[in-house]
Amino acid sequence: MTRLNGPTRRQFIATAAAAAGVVTVLPYSAFAQVQGGNTFETRAGPITISPVSHASFVAQTPQGVIYVDPVGGGDKYEGFAAPDLVLITHEHGDHFDPETLNSVVSEGTQIITNPAVFDMLPDGLKAQAGAVENGGSAIFKDLSIDVIAAYNITEERKKFHPKGRDNGYVLNFDGFRMYISGDTEDTPEMRALENIDLAFVCMNLPFTMDANAAASAVAEFKPKYVYPYHYRGRDGGTQDPDAFAKRVGMDVEVKLANWYG
Repeated sequence: MTRLNGPTRRQFIATAAAAAGVVTVLPYSAFAQVQGGNTFETRAGPITISPVSHASFVAQTPQGVIYVDPVGGGDKYEGFAAPDLVLITHEHGDHFDPETLNSVVSEGTQIITNPAVFDMLPDGLKAQAGAVENGGSAIFKDLSIDVIAAYNITEERKKFHPKGRDNGYVLNFDGFRMYISGDTEDTPEMRALENIDLAFVCMNLPFTMDANAAASAVAEFKPKYVYPYHYRGRDGGTQDPDAFAKRVGMDVEVKLANWYG
């Protein structure tokens, strides 16, 4: 069991076992535009998703404000409340930026990372952070979070995201499960996901996977809603989110957002 140091340790507990339980999927109202994002009505209360850029977004939830992979400078987050929780998937610069973290993190913010990023955190932030490995879980307030392995399976891509290092996350709200892929290909762990209501799935080459592989995985684990994100590469290459949407099929509602505006 891993505990945070200092006054936040009672609110964060990391364990080696994933949280178990049956999730009931409730009917949903159509999403509404709120502060530039989509709102999903859940038994726990409304969850509003606001894309920021590429792999970064803000989730306003019943458990507090959650920043996912915040990068790009603090000015990108000026319109949002300070985060209660920050999730970091891995160490690459489009997911982990110490300067941005120092700008957005407040005294009460808690941070969940993979072990590699935890070791890279500025000393002033480590007391607010906890490291969780693939297959582990964490508890933030009443929210259980499962850590899903994120890695490359294509031989020539394994150097980018080796198995065992990087994290994806499943957030288990009451009656609503949200999956964040981080950087990964369509791994067996992704395809085996169950009862996912909302998913964020990456697609860019050569670092993760193409739109076909992403759509194939999504069609298999069948979230109720999915955002394709992280679809523009550093070399300017882009996976087409519209093509992804067409390939996913009718069982999943695809949310297209302006990640690169």
